[in-house]
Amino acid sequence: MSETQDRTPNPAGPVSPAEVSRVKQKAATLSVIASIVLTLAKFGAAILSGSLALMTDALQGLIDIGSTMFTWFAVRAADKPADDEHHYGHGKFEALAALLETAILFGLSGAILWEAANRLWSGSEPHVAVTPLVIGVLLFSLMVDATRWRTLTMVAKETRSEALAAEALHFATDFVGTALVLLGLILTRMGVPMADSATALALAVFMIATAVKLGRRTVDTLIDAAPKGVAERLRDAAQGVAGVVNVEWLRLRPAGGVVQGEIGIQVSRTLPLDRVTAIKDDLLRALITVEPDSALTVTANPVQVDDETALERVLLIALKMKVPVHHVSVHTIGERLAVSLDMEVDAVLPLGEAHEIATRLENAIRAEFGGETEVDTHIEPMETGQPSGHNASWEVVEAIGKAIAQEAAEADGPIRDIHSVRVRETRNGLVVNYHCRADAALDVAAVHRAVDKIERKVREARPDVCRLVSHAEPAITSDKPFALP
Repeated sequence: MSETQDRTPNPAGPVSPAEVSRVKQKAATLSVIASIVLTLAKFGAAILSGSLALMTDALQGLIDIGSTMFTWFAVRAADKPADDEHHYGHGKFEALAALLETAILFGLSGAILWEAANRLWSGSEPHVAVTPLVIGVLLFSLMVDATRWRTLTMVAKETRSEALAAEALHFATDFVGTALVLLGLILTRMGVPMADSATALALAVFMIATAVKLGRRTVDTLIDAAPKGVAERLRDAAQGVAGVVNVEWLRLRPAGGVVQGEIGIQVSRTLPLDRVTAIKDDLLRALITVEPDSALTVTANPVQVDDETALERVLLIALKMKVPVHHVSVHTIGERLAVSLDMEVDAVLPLGEAHEIATRLENAIRAEFGGETEVDTHIEPMETGQPSGHNASWEVVEAIGKAIAQEAAEADGPIRDIHSVRVRETRNGLVVNYHCRADAALDVAAVHRAVDKIERKVREARPDVCRLVSHAEPAITSDKPFALP
C-alpha cells in the first residue's frame, strides 16, 4: 500500500480522540492475549514434533509477546496529551515501539538463518514427527494470525497508529512464516530431505526483507521525514485560499498518526488585523479538509503586493507609527512623487516634539518611495479629551438650518434637501451636523467640493460655528428646501 493510501482517513473510523484511544488500546490488548495463546500452542507442538522450523516459529511467538506488550504500553503512552516536557505530545512512543519490532525481527531472523545454514551445510537434520496435532496447531495459528493482521491493519488505518501498523506487519510475517513451516512439515512427511531446515532458511530471509521495510518507515518517522504527497496537497490547498498571496514555507513531521507542522504564508500588509485572522482561520479549515488528521500552526507575514496604491502605502506607514493623518494627497511631478498630508498631535504637545514626530513620518515615507520624494506635513492639534456640550436651543437650530439651506440654494450646486440638522454648543463654538442629498450618479469629489463651498459660506456668515459635519445621501424624488428633525 502506498504512503498516500496509508494516510487517507477512513470515513467510518472513530472521530473523537477518546474513541481513537479506546480502539487502539483494545486492539493492542487483544493482540497480547492472542500472542500468549499461540506461543504456548506452538511450543507444545514443536516439542512433540522436534521441528526446527516450528521451534523457530514458537520462539518468534515468545518474542511476539514481549513486542506486543511493548506496543500496548506505547499506544497508551502515545495517547497522552502534550505537557511541559513533551510540547509536541507523546506520539513518537509508537515509533519507538515500531523500532523495537524491527530490531526483534532482525535478531530473530539472524539466529534462524545461522542455525538453518549450519544444518544445510552439514547435511544432518533431526527426525521430525509430523502428527495431526501439530498440523492442527499450525492451521489454528494461521487463522488467528490472519484475523489479527486484518483487524490491526483496519485499526491502524483508522487511527493512523505507527505502532499498530508495525504490529499488523509483524503478524503478516507470522502468517507467512507459519505457512512456510506448514509447507516444510508437509514436505518432510512426504520424505523430502532437509525440508525443515530449508523452510527455516526461507522463513529467515522473508523476515529480513520485512524488517527492512518496517525499519525504513520507522526511521522516516523518527527523523521527521515529511509524509509523501502531503506537503504538495497542503500547499495547493493553501494557494487556493482567498487572501493568501504566497506560501513561504511548509514544515511537516509525522507523530503518533498525526501530521504536525507549521505553514508560513504571505498576506497583504494593508490588511487589518481582523482580516488577517479571518484568512488564517479559512486556511486552517482548508488544510483540515485536505488532511483531517493534521495539527498545523499558521504564521502570516505581511508583504507589499503589486496592486498597492501609493495612498495605501502612505496610510499604512502612518498606521504603523500610530500617527493620525488625513487629507492625504499623492501626486507626481515629472518622475518625482509628492506627498502632502495633515498630521494630528496632542494639542498641548510642544512644537519641537511635534516636529520630531513629523520628521520621523516624512523620513519613513521617503524610505518607502525613495529619498527624492517630496513630503510635506501640516501639524494640527487633536482633541484628546471629550469636551462637554449641550444641544442648542430651537431658535439656534432653526437659524443654522436656514442658513445652510440658503447657502446651498445660492450656490446653485448639486446639494439640496438639507435635513436632520443638529447643533451643539461647546466651549469652542457651535458644532453643526446635518444631512443633505445630491444626485446618486455624481462623483464623490464633486459632492465634496460643493459641501466645502457651503461650509465656508456658513462659517463666514456665522463666526460662532466652529465645525460643520455634513452627511451626503443619494437624492430622492421629492425636493425639500429645509426640514428640521
